[in-house]
Amino acid sequence: METKFEKKLLCIGAGYVGGPTMAMIAYKCPQYKITIVDINHNRIAEWNSDNLPIYEPGLDEIVKTARGRNLFFSTDIDKGIKEADIIFVSVNTPTKTFGVGAGMAADLQYWEKTARHILQCAESPKIIVEKSTLPVKTALAMERILTSDNNKIHFEVLSNPEFLAEGTAINDLENPDRVLIGSRQTESGIKAGNELVEIYANWINKERIITSDIWSSELSKIVSNAFLAQRISSINSISALCEKTDADINDVARAVGFDSRIGKKFLNASIGFGGSCFKKDILNLVYICRHYGLNEVADYWDSVVKINDFQKGRFIIKMLTAMFNTLVNKKICLLGFAFKANTGDTRESPAIYIAKRLIEEKAELVITDPKALKNAKMDLKDIDGNVKYIEDPYEAAAGSYAIAIMTEWDLYKNLDYEKIYKSMIKPAFFFDGRNIVDHQKLFEIGFNVFPTGKPALTHF
Repeated sequence: METKFEKKLLCIGAGYVGGPTMAMIAYKCPQYKITIVDINHNRIAEWNSDNLPIYEPGLDEIVKTARGRNLFFSTDIDKGIKEADIIFVSVNTPTKTFGVGAGMAADLQYWEKTARHILQCAESPKIIVEKSTLPVKTALAMERILTSDNNKIHFEVLSNPEFLAEGTAINDLENPDRVLIGSRQTESGIKAGNELVEIYANWINKERIITSDIWSSELSKIVSNAFLAQRISSINSISALCEKTDADINDVARAVGFDSRIGKKFLNASIGFGGSCFKKDILNLVYICRHYGLNEVADYWDSVVKINDFQKGRFIIKMLTAMFNTLVNKKICLLGFAFKANTGDTRESPAIYIAKRLIEEKAELVITDPKALKNAKMDLKDIDGNVKYIEDPYEAAAGSYAIAIMTEWDLYKNLDYEKIYKSMIKPAFFFDGRNIVDHQKLFEIGFNVFPTGKPALTHF
């Protein structure tokens, strides 16, 4: 006998957002049936296996608890659309690589196909929830598609942007800073918004659930990411100045971060930000501003991305200059490839840029990372150069001229660097792109140490 569920929720798209978000709703709300569908059969098979397609601390347990009870993964999109009361759209919206707005605007082809698919299959009224990161006014396009053939079925479109940070997504879903729900400010729009509020209210305090008009909700997501990225670019711009003036970026960041109006989060100098959102969202914001003729505003936000590119370029110049202006046939070990710790995601990772530039300089590359080697191989598959992928950091570092930390994995803070130093070609170089190790200790072992935003410690 089939279990009677209060509501049937569908999520189209089984990626980094859709998978964990719907798994958490299923885990917290056994009274709802949650189905996640995707056109990618392999991905659905992985969600149904013991080896999930994404790594996120705590995700395994949540999926295993709910899967088969009220959480289902399927490739039957048509059936899912027909059955669902509420449909979450969580498909990929990469930056356009072609045509008008190439390199800045969002590519909405997958998203539009999904809207048309819903229209084609739906036989009853639905609430459609935008989960993908989308440019402002996308909901309007979704509404136009869904009402295009003037059928009798009523669709309400809501904006419910995600604010997940990879590596802490499960905690972010369980204890979010806020949940944002945007709806049309009509009677039916507000009613649909409240249905979504009730779902989240199963485990989140209603004070943290913010309702707004649909456009404010869409824009808030992009602006939140732009503000966070701006902080990283701001501190990174100062790290360049610190290296010239022998100041210490950690001391500067600490002093600045103690100001309660500023706060200490996102003030860690590094090789730059990566991930699927920051660059994409800022370029989207730049594109929207240019569209409305706000060129000065666009230039301001564009500079945040430019500083990020500058920081990555600076890291390569530092390596080249330190290592006697040639990297030809020198083996260099990159510790980490994910864009940040506790994820296997490498989208827009600074390590991709660094790796490609090192290969251009004819260096030999060894890449190690506890979770991202599969993605690293994909990112560099077209590279014509000497690249090896080794999981064991000790094996990866042996025989190298230099080590460069790309990702702030805890694992790299406590490696036996004396053992690594002994296995390397001398003089041995250490470039810390994340400032996570004890630089003085490394210097005493014998390394020539080049931190980010601090004076170098060299033996020559």
